[in-house]
Amino acid sequence: MLDWKNRAGSAPERAAEPKSATRSYLGGLLFSRALATLLAIYLLVTGILGWYWSEEPALFPVQQNAQMAAEKEGKQMVVGYTTVETLKTVAGTLLNKPGGYISNDRFPPGLWMDNMPSWEYGVLVQVRDLTRALRKDFARSQSQSAEDADLAKAEPRFNFDNKSWVLPSSESEYQEGINSLSRYQARLSDPNQKTALFYARADNLNNWLGDVGTRLGSLSQRLSASVGRVKLNTSLKTEVVVPGVAPQVDEEIVETPWMQIDNVFYEARGQAWALSHLLRAIEVDFADVLAKKNATVSVRQIIRELEASQEPVWSPMILNGSGFGVLANHSLVMANYISRANAAVIDLRQLLNQG
Repeated sequence: MLDWKNRAGSAPERAAEPKSATRSYLGGLLFSRALATLLAIYLLVTGILGWYWSEEPALFPVQQNAQMAAEKEGKQMVVGYTTVETLKTVAGTLLNKPGGYISNDRFPPGLWMDNMPSWEYGVLVQVRDLTRALRKDFARSQSQSAEDADLAKAEPRFNFDNKSWVLPSSESEYQEGINSLSRYQARLSDPNQKTALFYARADNLNNWLGDVGTRLGSLSQRLSASVGRVKLNTSLKTEVVVPGVAPQVDEEIVETPWMQIDNVFYEARGQAWALSHLLRAIEVDFADVLAKKNATVSVRQIIRELEASQEPVWSPMILNGSGFGVLANHSLVMANYISRANAAVIDLRQLLNQG
């Protein structure tokens, strides 16, 4: 027989059960709302930070920057000082800009960003190329001479993995590379030190410009591939030519994946930003060589094209319209500037090759 008196409990207990359930429900609701509010605030803050960190650094005056650094350190403005100081400043910008170095971030907002890491990689490419040129050409009198010890340490530091987070981090390796450049620069500007050298010769400059032209040519092709283009196979074997019949040439459509278009664009922006500063430094340290070769105007032309590519992008996204379509195609506009700069590099190298 059921115990009806004990089954439902006492009257006070039955009255307390709805109140307890109500408090539990309200507590869960308040917790959910608090959690949602915190999440919304977090997303808002990271979004604002991401927007701020996405701002590209402005151009800086190269010659004034080198003069200020020399005065601060009490050093002389010898040949090569401006180039090394500009290289240090460009590399330091990667570490000291808003948000610092972002390419190896593992947490938001850096984790969500892809435009700025692409820009950083473009800058890093030019830093690596000029550091190698310093070690291989600018600081050596001839091919059989010994390389500078500090430059030999700087080059592998800058060639470290650009996405390493810890043990060691990319930032620490790049900072060590900057420190090695500083030691070389200090010896270069010290009249009592004869071990650090900088040879501002036409052949040295021409070798580095060869690397510059290769980089710009590759960027131009990658940017142009945003709309898809027909590429001819240039690695054909020798075939028998039949009289009256045109030889067959293999063709393929090359097109940048849609998700990679903005990455290529910002990598090109980064390379152009870095290269415009480095060329202004070269214009100072190689002024005598450029004047003798009547090549100063050619350098200015390259710089003008590169700096023109740094105009602000007012669109909230990188547009990829067809070549003659209604919408703009930012990649093709950038490719135009890069191609003209590359053509000017070719002309400059021809002038340097002339006696």
